[in-house]
Order: sequence, then structure tokens, then C-alpha cells
Amino acid sequence: MDRPDALSAADELLTIRDWLRYGVSAFNDAKLVFGHGTDNALDEAAFLILSALHLPIDTLDPWLDCRLAQSERVRVRDLIAARIATRKPAAYLTQTAYIQGRKFYVDERVIVPRSFIGELICQDSLAAVVTDADAISSVLDLCTGSGCLAILAAEAFPNASVDASDISSDALAVARRNVDDYDLAARVQLIQSDLFSMLPTRRYDLIISNPPYVTEASVATFAAEYQSEPLLAHLGGPDGLDLVRVILKHARDYLAPNGILVIEIGAGRDALEAAYPSLPFIWLDTETSEGEVFALTAEDLAAS
Repeated sequence: MDRPDALSAADELLTIRDWLRYGVSAFNDAKLVFGHGTDNALDEAAFLILSALHLPIDTLDPWLDCRLAQSERVRVRDLIAARIATRKPAAYLTQTAYIQGRKFYVDERVIVPRSFIGELICQDSLAAVVTDADAISSVLDLCTGSGCLAILAAEAFPNASVDASDISSDALAVARRNVDDYDLAARVQLIQSDLFSMLPTRRYDLIISNPPYVTEASVATFAAEYQSEPLLAHLGGPDGLDLVRVILKHARDYLAPNGILVIEIGAGRDALEAAYPSLPFIWLDTETSEGEVFALTAEDLAAS
């Protein structure tokens, strides 16, 4: 890269609008793959530029014609160049990810959080299966990763204690940072566990999980952006349901009598329903997903 005091051809890019156009063109030329918080070159470029300038990432228009200082141009240029050269998701370059407006720390030790369960929690769309949020006194977040869903659950269910488990000690270190950032250490307990194996003996009113659910065949063809994430956080076996099967087998032993299980499975609905024809899955759709998150009651699981 050029020295910080020599922008060469980029000297002509003075405003945020200039850099936004440049970033979109550069990302399209490089054929980048998106899906870690944005799904197109325009939103990706806007996220990186606004992050580099410490501006609100959801407010672009007021700043478009602002001229950047040379040091700011260097910072924006370097982020755009790093996104192309490394193919890492933008969230890793900025070490920030957002779910429903909430900011979380992330790095390569965890998958970039983008669960539809977060959308369901924040938009009160779990009301279809959780009729009284105040009545939820205990929540388990399996495969917590960065801890974002556990934190969102603690906010949504103010009377609940939350256990957040993950097999990865690296992931739990990231989760600890986020839990502390949200001042929730008194309510969110982090536990290293391979699914249920090391959990305390207790019953939960709500169990949520965004487990690894990508098929082996899909993982084998991952774009570089997805290869940057921990393989452990993606790989769900031949049909993507290896961990889901374990959760369905044991969840009944950890749910309260009126408890609810909520799991995200990506594109696995057909395979799941074929494997469990007797289970009455409740599909919880969001504005951006259909048939990717299901719920079951403790009663349904006990009867299966």
C-alpha cells in the first residue's frame, strides 16, 4: 500500500460519496461475496466507510458530501483494500457486528452473528410461542458463540437468568467481553459444554440455539469469506442436522413442563420434517426468512 502521506490516485476521492462509489466499484470488480451483515456491495462499502469514520452505521445520507481529511481517506482506503485483499468479512476488519441495532464485539474466534433468532427476540416475534415474557425465569442459549443471543434474551426476558454454553473456549472469551460490555455478568452465566454434556441439572423455560447446520457438501464449496469463520461453527454433518438431532433427543430433559425450544436450521426444513414426521414443528418466520427457525413445546418433545 502507499505511504500514509501519499494517496496517489486516491487523492481525487474527497467526499464520502466519492469513496462510496469507489468502494462499490472495487467490491464488484473483485467479485466479493457478502452475507455477514450485508448482502450487497453498496451496504458493505457504506458499513466500512462509516465504521472507519466512527459515524453511525445506519445513517449515511447526512454525511455523503462531507470532505474527508487526509488521515481519514487513508483509513477508509486501507479498509476497502483489506476487504478485497483478505476476503475477510467486514465485521472482522472492524471487530464489530450488529443485530437489530445492538453492537457486539467479534473476531475470528467466533462466527459473525447473523441469527434470525435475534430478529425474533427483538421484534417480539417469539410471542407466538412465548405468551408472557415476564414469566420466563430461565433461558439456555446453546452454541452461544459471541454471546449475542444470550444478551438479547436477557434484555427481552427481564426476570430470567441466562445460561450460555459453547464447546469453544475461544468463543466463550469473546462472549465474556460482550456480556461484560452489556453489564450482564450477574444474569448471564457462560459455560463450556458440548451441547448438554456439562450443563447444570436444571429446567429451562426457554432453550434457544443457532447450532452449526451447514451440510458437508456446502462447507466444501465455501467462498473465502465463509472460510474465514471457525469451521466448527458451520459444520452440521452430511445433511446439516447432526447437532440438531442431539438437541432434539435431549432437550426434553432440560425443559420445564411448559418450556419452549427454538432452533435455527437454515435450509434444512425439508430434511428435518422428513426425519421427524411426527413432530408438530411451529415455523417462526421473520421479515427476511421463511422456514429457517422452528419451535417445539416440551409437551411435543415428551410425546415423540
